[in-house]
Amino acid sequence: MGMDRTIKKKKWPPKRIATYGAIAAFVFLVLYLFLFKLNKSTLNVEKDRLTISTVKLEPFQEFIPVMGAVEPIDSYHLDAVEGGVVEDVFLEAGTRITKGDPILRLENTDLLMTIMWREAELFQTQNNLRNTQLNLEQRRLALNQELAQVDNFMIQSKRTFDRYSELIKEDLISQHQFELAKDEYDYWVKRRELTIESQKNDIKFRENQVVALTDSLDRMQQNLAIVKQKQENLVLRAPISGFLTALDAKIGQRKNPGERLGQIDVLEAFKVVVGIDEHWIARVEEGRIGTFDFSGKSYKLQVSRKYMEVTDGRFEVDMIFNGERPTGLTRGMTLHIRLNLGDLEEAVVLARGGFFQTTGGNWVYVVNSDETLAVKRRIRTNRYNTQVYEVVEGLEPGEKVITSSYESFGDMERLVLK
Repeated sequence: MGMDRTIKKKKWPPKRIATYGAIAAFVFLVLYLFLFKLNKSTLNVEKDRLTISTVKLEPFQEFIPVMGAVEPIDSYHLDAVEGGVVEDVFLEAGTRITKGDPILRLENTDLLMTIMWREAELFQTQNNLRNTQLNLEQRRLALNQELAQVDNFMIQSKRTFDRYSELIKEDLISQHQFELAKDEYDYWVKRRELTIESQKNDIKFRENQVVALTDSLDRMQQNLAIVKQKQENLVLRAPISGFLTALDAKIGQRKNPGERLGQIDVLEAFKVVVGIDEHWIARVEEGRIGTFDFSGKSYKLQVSRKYMEVTDGRFEVDMIFNGERPTGLTRGMTLHIRLNLGDLEEAVVLARGGFFQTTGGNWVYVVNSDETLAVKRRIRTNRYNTQVYEVVEGLEPGEKVITSSYESFGDMERLVLK
């Protein structure tokens, strides 16, 4: 009879060992990946090679740097009013000039012939007008004499008719004689009426001739005055006092009407002509203030005029001095101007630096209090000037940020500062 043998149960069966092994491998893998990722997202950098700036709450004003050229406050372009050949040049470019001074004279033979022809035509019309006026007076005198004769015959016939009217009542004359006297009187009465009407029409016609010739003479005189003014315009005179900057005229040259001959600048005052990128055309308004430094002092300029025309991606504004004007400015000098685009106001700001080229102002590395670690953080910037960016989200005053270049940091989440 055999004896029964008790079989001991194994404490770690293969199935359990496999289960726990799988769990351990998973935990190890998770820890490995976590540590690997953490290590991969962390970079050691030397603190001395970084620029660390403090976020501040301070007065902020948005401005852009622009360059302006000093120009005369006013310039006058000299154009040829009439065409012609340069006959005399009285002044040279580079001289001061007083209003009214003659600069040059042109010769225009066609214009001279036109003046002579118009003067002859005017003289002929004046003679015609005088002759017509003389004829009118002579005709008026002749008509008066004619009317006086008619009146005389009418009076005589009326006297005969009146006498015959009494004699016929007493049968002292025949009916035929009476009717002849009556017909004679009626004829002269009618003749007088016709004479007066004819004289009125004749005089009116001749008076209209005088009026027409007078009007024609006035027009000729006006036209002649215009032509003579053109002749006076052949002498180019200074319209303002100033500096004759340029003069393009040599004796014998032909100049056409409207052709540019030169320029006069007013040098008693200056303006600054500024070219600005078209990106800012909606932000730059008349009245905006800009500042610039000159000879150790700061001066103000104000936008006085804005030109909306855009050329090569830029538009221009004129700026005049606001307040004190520096001495020593000369035409053509270049000024570096800080043109304000807004009012002074409190804002959270961060110093400008090389980081912006990498992040576009969308994120930064924020440094902890003991400056041993910097962590990536998303932010939002808005306005800026040449010194700082305005931060509207993601940073608080007092925090520290790496503002130097991020080019060598790659996509690291953390920087260990050593």
